[in-house]
Amino acid sequence: MRQSSCMSHFISSGLALSTRKWFRQQMRQAGPSSPSWRSPPDCLPLRAPGRRAECGSDPSGDPEKREVRAARGECPLKSSSVRGSPTCWFGSAPRCAARRVVGVQPARLCRMWSVLSFYTCYLLCLGLSLACVVCVCLWSSQWRGGFAWDGTALQFNWHPVLMVTGLVVLYGNGAVLYRVPLTWGQNKLPWKLLHAAVMLLALILSVVGLCAVFDFHNAQNTPNLYSVHSWVGIVASALFAMQWAAGAAGFLLPCSPPTLRALLKPVHVWMGGSILCLSIAACISGINEKLLFVLKNGANKTYADLPPEALFANVLGVLIVAFGLVVLKILSNREWQRPDSRPPDLTYTPLLQEDNE
Repeated sequence: MRQSSCMSHFISSGLALSTRKWFRQQMRQAGPSSPSWRSPPDCLPLRAPGRRAECGSDPSGDPEKREVRAARGECPLKSSSVRGSPTCWFGSAPRCAARRVVGVQPARLCRMWSVLSFYTCYLLCLGLSLACVVCVCLWSSQWRGGFAWDGTALQFNWHPVLMVTGLVVLYGNGAVLYRVPLTWGQNKLPWKLLHAAVMLLALILSVVGLCAVFDFHNAQNTPNLYSVHSWVGIVASALFAMQWAAGAAGFLLPCSPPTLRALLKPVHVWMGGSILCLSIAACISGINEKLLFVLKNGANKTYADLPPEALFANVLGVLIVAFGLVVLKILSNREWQRPDSRPPDLTYTPLLQEDNE
C-alpha cells in the first residue's frame, strides 16, 4: 500500500512538473508580446495531492492584499506569485466572481440613480400637467365668467382651456411616453398606438379651441390672425397636424419601408420639440394679450397694478414654462431614451429587467 501511494504521488507530481515546463516552453516560443499565451498559474488541474489551494486563489493568503486589490478595481483573487500575469488567470470580469462583486454594484447604483431621477422628473411633469389644467380652468371660470358656445366672450373661454390642455399638456405627456423604463421590455407597437392616440386627442382639442376663437371673432366682427400670438399659434397647430399625419404614415403603416422610417425619425423627434416650444410661446403670448385686453383703464385695476387675476394668470404662465422645461429635459437626456432609439454604446438595461438576464 505504501509503495502504491508513493508511486501515485510521484506520477502526479511528475505530470504537474512536466505540464508547467511545457507551458513555459510554448510561451518562450511565442514571445513575450504574444497575447495567445500567458504564464502558467501555480494551480493546474494536475497538481500534487497535498496542495489544497484552489485555482485563482492567492498563495500568500494575505487578506489585506486582497482588500487593496479590490479597492483598486483589480481582481482580489489574482495571484501575486505568477510572473507576467497582469490580470486574473480566469479571464474577463463576467467569469471572475470577485469582479462581479466589485464591478456590478457601482453599475447597479448608477442604474438605480438614473431610474430614480427619471421618475422624479416624470412625477414632476405629471404634477405640472395637472396644475396647468386646473389653473387655466379656474381662470376661465372664476374670473372670466364660465363657458358657453353662443358667440359671446364665454365661448372664447374655451380657447385657452383647450389649447393649454391639448397643445401643451397632452402633447408633452405623449412625447415622453417612450421614455418610461417600464415600457422598454415590452412590445413597442401598443405604445406606438397609445402615443398616436394621445397625440390625436391633443390635435382634436387644439382644433376645437381654434374653432372657438374663430367663431367668437366672426360673431364680434373682430379680425383674425393679426397678432404675433395668433401667427405663432396657427403655425404650431399646422405643424402639429402635419407631424401627426407624417408620423402615422411613416411609423404605423406596415407598408412603410425601413429606410423611410430611418430618415423620418430624427426629423420627427426634432419637429416634436420645436412644436412644443412654439406651443408654449403661443400660450404665454396669449395670456399676456388677454390680460392686456381685459385689464384696461377704467373701474377695474390695470395690468400694471397686478390685481389677483393678473397674478393668477402670471402663475399659470410660469407653470406652463416649467412644464415645458421638464418635458424638454426628459426628451434631451440620452440615458432615458428607449434602448432601440439610441447608439449601442449607450444602451441601458432597466433595473427591473436586470435580474432576469
